[in-house]
Amino acid sequence: MLKELHLQQVGPSSHFDVEFTDRLNIFTGDNGLGKSFLLDVAWWVLTGNWVDQPAYPQSHTSEVPKITSKINTKNWGIIFPEIGFDSHFNFSEQKWQGNWSKDNLSKSLVIYVRVDGGFSVFDPARQRDNAYNFNPDTLWNGLRLKGKVVCNGLIQDWITWQNQPLKYPFKLFSNVIKKLAPHPSEWIEIGEPTRVSVEDVRDIPTVNLPYGNVPVTQASAGMKRILGLAYLLVWTWYEHTKASELRQQDPVSQIVLLIDEVESHLHPRWQRVILPAILDVACDLQNNINIQALITTHSPLVLASLEPNFQESEDRLFLFKLENREVTLDEIPWSKQGDTVGWLTSEIFGLKQARSQEAEIAIEAAEAWMRDSDMSTFPENLRTQAQIHQELLRVLPGHDQFWPRWIVTSERKNSDLSGV
Repeated sequence: MLKELHLQQVGPSSHFDVEFTDRLNIFTGDNGLGKSFLLDVAWWVLTGNWVDQPAYPQSHTSEVPKITSKINTKNWGIIFPEIGFDSHFNFSEQKWQGNWSKDNLSKSLVIYVRVDGGFSVFDPARQRDNAYNFNPDTLWNGLRLKGKVVCNGLIQDWITWQNQPLKYPFKLFSNVIKKLAPHPSEWIEIGEPTRVSVEDVRDIPTVNLPYGNVPVTQASAGMKRILGLAYLLVWTWYEHTKASELRQQDPVSQIVLLIDEVESHLHPRWQRVILPAILDVACDLQNNINIQALITTHSPLVLASLEPNFQESEDRLFLFKLENREVTLDEIPWSKQGDTVGWLTSEIFGLKQARSQEAEIAIEAAEAWMRDSDMSTFPENLRTQAQIHQELLRVLPGHDQFWPRWIVTSERKNSDLSGV
């Protein structure tokens, strides 16, 4: 498990310092402030691999760029409870160098669900000095490295597992898919394979949905992401247990999940259930397995979904912010907001109102007018009662909760003026 990560002169900020919990770590904040970057660095620290390009240091800095980390070595079978790693950037070699070795890489399974639709897997029982990187095509159609088949792909494995319906992989896979469904009325079940093209001789898996049977190759982007995630979780664990048997060793007891924008491509119904479902599914892979999750999100529904299960003593919420041209990363005390409006107007998302920007400005002008404040700072079309009322009619629905207050105050003030 990753315990600490300290970055100096790397990424969007001069310094990042994060202390992780062993369970759930949620990162949110505006675009471009470093959420995906942080997951990329965490992946490298745990696996010794970069998914794409390595993190490059900031230019024109007098400080030495560094990446320092600390990993919890519980269940590694060594006497040290933690191991620290220090890395510095070698400018002449254009790569990071440090005091770690391949023998000290994570003894956990590490799964990285990337926002571009790709997945990465590090399995210490299989490829100890490298990782498997999948794009959407290789995840579905198979991955080959150096002439060897390292993954058959979702389509072939799904059919193979389905032909053995009473055996472990298929039963687990079927259960995972059911758990990742967004709502009881929007269930997902595995259907019978079918041929879909005269040019592709393969039988293609299908799913039964409330509105009919759909070949997985013709499913929506959101559905494909869910099916791909379900397959990857089951495939990773199944192949890890097989590799552990061949090595005559026990499977690992720890999984680290890195998920970037967990809500990507998903309807709000799915956003509200996806993260609790993923954590539940991961725990089902084996009894007493420990899951550490590093999750990024922009979704208030994802945060609202955690309110029943967030454990303040074990879980952490972090916020990236831009203040005075400086990016900061801070842990934010957990506080239930009740609904998405509460989350949108909380410190996490920072909206003054959960409305359109035009409606927010109109209401601010209305509130200023009701307080008899100076209206000169507002746009010229929002300085009188009549102008404001016309704009409110344009931007607010008739049932908006602001209307009663505005109408009562306007009538009172007009009555006062008439009395004068």
